[in-house]
Amino acid sequence: MNPVKVIGICGGSGSGKTTIVRKISEVVSDFVFLPQDNYYKSAEFISNSNITAFNFDHPDAFDNDLLIEHLTQLRSGSPIAMPVYDFVHHRRTEQTIQVTPRKLVIFEGIMVFTNKAVRDLIDLKSYVDTPDDIRFIRRLNRDIKERGRTVDSVVEQYLNVVRPGHYEFIEPTKSYADIIIPEGGANERALNVLVTFINSVLNGAP
Repeated sequence: MNPVKVIGICGGSGSGKTTIVRKISEVVSDFVFLPQDNYYKSAEFISNSNITAFNFDHPDAFDNDLLIEHLTQLRSGSPIAMPVYDFVHHRRTEQTIQVTPRKLVIFEGIMVFTNKAVRDLIDLKSYVDTPDDIRFIRRLNRDIKERGRTVDSVVEQYLNVVRPGHYEFIEPTKSYADIIIPEGGANERALNVLVTFINSVLNGAP
């Protein structure tokens, strides 16, 4: 198998990372998608009433050992059993997803550049730079509709851990980016650069 390339797509919660992945998938399909969210550590004791008891916006919230193992396996052409995370009950489920290696891995998440060992496994680093108010509104809508959260719990978590965590851990990693994408999926020029790189990988470029 030809060398596997990894594209890292980083940015704050609600920045539009998933939209970029979706738009990429409309152009090419021969890639593996690895969401960093699947590698959160379990925190079953969390509820709407004590949502800040576990800090999901800290680098230690992720199982980086497993993540490094899986990225290394995919890069070497070996399949993985990717974990599945239940965001309603805040825990890793017993279910896994069997992921078959491809020439390209798209790795997306809020802190994909914070750990050096993880960062060193990424060939092209992209940072999605979106204003705070837009990111908060998107997060609020998502957490209420998809994760059973209340408005009060979303606001409390955002003010106490999400916003501080963004400026302490996520925003500084923008300096590692090869490409900065303002406004997420609405930036057609940046998307064209990504697609050009993807096509070069899929067409066998070194």
